[in-house]
Amino acid sequence: MAVISAVFQKSLWAKTRGLLGAKEAYPIFFKTRWGIHTFCLNFPIDVLIFDSYNKVVKMTHNLRPYRVFLWPPKYENVLELPEGEIAKHDIHEGDTVEVQCINLPHKR
Repeated sequence: MAVISAVFQKSLWAKTRGLLGAKEAYPIFFKTRWGIHTFCLNFPIDVLIFDSYNKVVKMTHNLRPYRVFLWPPKYENVLELPEGEIAKHDIHEGDTVEVQCINLPHKR
């Protein structure tokens, strides 16, 4: 089982902004339904979608800027990662991932 530390984005503003304006990707965890976009990002990201038991139900590698990633709305747990992290941790659909949420602000 992979263990990943991520900044927890709880507020609506933080979830809406996500990695927009960041100079590089870093792990963030938040809850949203339907999908995300990478408009205005300057780098690709990896994305994991979890069920309520942290089992990976959908994922994408190397989601490039100006793209949309959608999933069934019954899933709301999202982990955005720097490109290559899914491969680095050898994560596959069906795997369980432990997300250690941190609430520290991250430099942009």
